[in-house]
Amino acid sequence: MARNKLPAAPTVAETPDEAEAAFYEALAAGDLGRVMALWVDDEDVLCVHPGGGRVVGVAAIRASYEVMLGDGGLPILTEALHRMQRADCAVHHLVERIAVDTARGRSELRVLATNVYLKTALGWRLAAHHATQAAPDDRPAPEPVPTTLH
Repeated sequence: MARNKLPAAPTVAETPDEAEAAFYEALAAGDLGRVMALWVDDEDVLCVHPGGGRVVGVAAIRASYEVMLGDGGLPILTEALHRMQRADCAVHHLVERIAVDTARGRSELRVLATNVYLKTALGWRLAAHHATQAAPDDRPAPEPVPTTLH
């Protein structure tokens, strides 16, 4: 069963990057209360887990994470972050690398994720998380090489 079922004290994220770091730290710790404390408190929030359907509303999202974190934390390494931000909305697209144990041993699942953050009175909060398994040949583009020599 997931730890910390009681609502956690709100994390005040001053930036979307802080909210994202707190989200993945809470998932790694298997801390359902901290995961949910990072979501906007609104019934229009939505989440799509890899291979799953659309989950809408705080209670439904909480239930989905309770199942995912039922056996403990979910350590996810993130990379290839692409950011787009305006005054009160930020969109992050990234690659999640998740180690999974299978009958054939440990393997890595690569997931493409989009996180949408809104600036609220309590700081930046997650309003949407959409994740889908990456295709085997879907690799992040290399970082651009600076053209300035000095």
